[in-house]
Formats: sequence, structure tokens, C-alpha cells
Amino acid sequence: MAFDSEALKARVWMADGGWSTQLQVRGLPTELMAETANRTHPELVVELARAYLDAGAQFITTNTFGANRINLERRGVASSAAGVSPVTEINRRGAELVREAIGGREAFVVGSIGPSGKILAVREATPEQLAPVFAEQAQALAAGGADVILLETFSELAEILPAVRAVKEATGLPVIASMSFDSGPQRTRTMMGAEAGECAAALEDAEADVIGCNCGSGISFVLPAVVALRAATTLPLWVKPNAGLPELEGGRTVWKQTPEEFAAFIPQIVDAGANIVGGCCGSGPEHIRRMAALVARGRAGRAKQDLP
Repeated sequence: MAFDSEALKARVWMADGGWSTQLQVRGLPTELMAETANRTHPELVVELARAYLDAGAQFITTNTFGANRINLERRGVASSAAGVSPVTEINRRGAELVREAIGGREAFVVGSIGPSGKILAVREATPEQLAPVFAEQAQALAAGGADVILLETFSELAEILPAVRAVKEATGLPVIASMSFDSGPQRTRTMMGAEAGECAAALEDAEADVIGCNCGSGISFVLPAVVALRAATTLPLWVKPNAGLPELEGGRTVWKQTPEEFAAFIPQIVDAGANIVGGCCGSGPEHIRRMAALVARGRAGRAKQDLP
């Protein structure tokens, strides 16, 4: 399945939902770093990827969000018995597992890369220091068969801009650049103060292929950010908000927004210009199934309107 930006703008596509929360639902021990499931519980990763495909998703993200060298070293994740670095092994395997799940279906393997874990605003690292961190992870994802690289849940422009450039130079793959907007009166700013329109313009200048938003304060608050992003770019727009906000019950984190409640926001998000829609934390295959049904219904309605 070829990645074509113009084709992405011509219709609405479905992405998948959350990963770490859903892997835990399927039995991944909570004490494990979710990304290490690619080593320890590969069957759960394939099962979840297939569940998203069955629900209608065409963009399946890898279980590699935090699998960069900084986070893996912090968590004490060691090299494999064969001496392969954990960055290489976990990311390559993550892409391979999604490729296995897709099989002969029409879908993209989307290599997920999250923030480094360092804050540039307080000088914990420089862009020059982080560029090879992102390049290393992207190269491993590409080696595993990723079709496109997703930089997701970033809050600093100073971090995501060099990440876009590093990934494109290291792999030549298309890049989806997605930031998390959860601050400001309308939640159109990142926690570091970057405004959505400013981010879209800067990411387009950095030659991102798709721009978007994910995570944040939940789907009921995402519309102003979508509007601001669309006003600032003509690139395809990626939107994957949380299923509400988490709550604590008996020491457990739970997400109470139902698939029906979540999907009810999709028509206005699509009308605001989203091209690829899915879910983030708290969402699962049933959320995606409900969204896909609404998207298909809307597509059918538009087709009827176009009839002579």
C-alpha cells in the first residue's frame, strides 16, 4: 500500500487506538514497560494489531512509543542474549509484529516514536544530542518494515523539529508529526506553550508529510486544536485524542468514556478537516469500530449528495 499525501487528503482514513492500556487489558503485567511486550508477549501485540485491523483501521502503530535509548536505559532494559541493543531489537521487532498482523491486508505499518524524555527548555539536552537518538529508533523501525514514521505526543517544537529532520535523513520514510495540545483557554497550546497554528506552520516548513495532534485532554476538547491546525496547513491532518481523562478506582487507572460517547465527536472533527482519525489512551478496538462506522456512513451520505 503506497503512501500518497494527495490520496490521504481525498478521503477520511482510520487509524488505530491506544496500545499500552489495551495490552494491559489483554494480560500484559502492569509492572512491565509496555514496549518490552515485543520481546516477552509478542502474541498479545499481534492480537491487538489484528483487532484494530478487524475494527477498520488502516494505520497500525507499532508498540514502540518509548523505546528510545534514553528511556530504555532509564528503565534498565538490557541488550538481548545475542548482544543486540534493546533499541534495535524492540523497535525492529515491533514493526515486524505489525507487519505479521497485517499480512495481505491494505494497511500501513506506522513506526511510533515518542518524546526523548528530556526537556530542551531547561537544557537537559540539545537538539544535536537528540537527533541521533531519534535516528537510531527510526532506522530500527524501518529495518522491521515500517512504511511511515510517527512522531507522537510531543510538546516542544524545539524537540520535534530536529526529530522530523533526523528521521527523514536516516530513513527517507514519510513522517507524521503529532503534538499534544492540552493547555490554554481552548486547549490549543502544548504544555510547553506552543500554539497549534504555529506548530503546524513550523512542521510543514520542516517537511513533515502529515501533521496532527494526539493524546491531550480528551476528544471532547480537541476540536479547537483541529481547527487551528487546519487553518495553518494544507497537509493531511492526523487526529488521535484520548478517550476522555483517566480516573483512579481502587488504585487502578480506568477510562470511562464509552465507544459510543467517543465516536459521537467524530463528525465534527472530520468536518473541521481531519483526514486520519483514531484514538489514543483509553481507546480500544471497539472505539475504532464505532468511529469507522460513522466515517463510512458519512462517506455514503456524501456520495448520495454527489449523484446527479
